[in-house]
Amino acid sequence: MEYGLIGLLVLAVDIYAIIQILSSGASTAAKILWILLILILPVVGFIIWLIAGPRSSAAKI
Repeated sequence: MEYGLIGLLVLAVDIYAIIQILSSGASTAAKILWILLILILPVVGFIIWLIAGPRSSAAKI
């Protein structure tokens, strides 16, 4: 039961990250690379994206 909840949480944050990546102002190649990283390494990829990933255009002030 606990592993199912953890898996669901990882899936939810990865989907959130992918949506944010797609709405960012990054180039298409960068978007593809970020999405592949998250799909291949769901937890580590998400953490790396949080630290260094492309930001949405709304976040650029």
